[in-house]
Amino acid sequence: MSLWRNAGLPAPEVAERAGHSVDVLLKVDAKCIDGDRSRMNERIEAALSA
Repeated sequence: MSLWRNAGLPAPEVAERAGHSVDVLLKVDAKCIDGDRSRMNERIEAALSA
């Protein structure tokens, strides 16, 4: 699951495929999601400039 989330799949899709609620998925995945702050900042910048 964390591999899919790190690849950018939306949480609701991953949760559905895993048979979990989004709440459960995020609680479990919170410790596993790649913390690459610079990559996240780039995504935010791209979204704001679109």
